[in-house]
Amino acid sequence: MLVTTEKGLLAAIRDRRSIHTVGKKSPLADQELEQILADIVKHMPSAYNSQSTRLVLLLGAAHEKFWDIVQEVMRAVVAPDQLDAVSARLAGFRGGYGTVLFFEDQAVIESFQQKFPANQDKFPVWAEHTNAMHQYAVWVVLEAYGYGASLQHYNVVEDRVKAEWKLPETWRLVAQMPFGSPENAPRDKQVQPVEDRFKVFK
Repeated sequence: MLVTTEKGLLAAIRDRRSIHTVGKKSPLADQELEQILADIVKHMPSAYNSQSTRLVLLLGAAHEKFWDIVQEVMRAVVAPDQLDAVSARLAGFRGGYGTVLFFEDQAVIESFQQKFPANQDKFPVWAEHTNAMHQYAVWVVLEAYGYGASLQHYNVVEDRVKAEWKLPETWRLVAQMPFGSPENAPRDKQVQPVEDRFKVFK
């Protein structure tokens, strides 16, 4: 049975921030984490019910292997004077409990483009919307259970990742979310006036 979180939805939305240094502590058992992600994948909406988003949960050695791959790839492409800073940032992610990888299955998107040609230019955009909903739902739920997390885009490792875990070639890597016990406070966030971004008419 899944542990019940005491934090409500709006509180989790309010408190969700980017935590770039995460640790190995986990308030949930692995099976509970798996069930949370499975429920999100099962119930998230998508345009035309296309269900093109794919999630991969990496834990333990697989999680660390992913960030080792990122480190190796970035070492080859980052300027030498930036490598120390990049390595320190990656170490903050690798030190976490796990990573969620977000993909879009291009085969699904293309099948809907063929089925509904009048909207073929819209399906890639709608797929990004669906993927973003998965990302945000995972992030908020992780916050609700006491994890720290952040959203990253080291998509240059896509081919290596698909080869390492034998994932379908049609899956396109969109983002990564390393998570674990929060080990740093979030940075100050400058919030623009809500009145400029939210209107009500009656």
